[in-house]
Amino acid sequence: MAAHDALPAPLRLWLKKAALPWSAVSARRVWEREVRRSGVEGALRRLAEVEAATLARERGRGGEI
Repeated sequence: MAAHDALPAPLRLWLKKAALPWSAVSARRVWEREVRRSGVEGALRRLAEVEAATLARERGRGGEI
């Protein structure tokens, strides 16, 4: 829980609405890379893209999410 609490506020808010249970490590990795590349809004867009791709992959396999 402390790892999630240490995340930046915009990322914590995004994670609350996320469809998948992201680990703090995974979320921070994407966040830090994308904030450097394209800022906060770009990072939030990229998180949504990564999550959508994961969900599509799982649906394609007929797997439970």
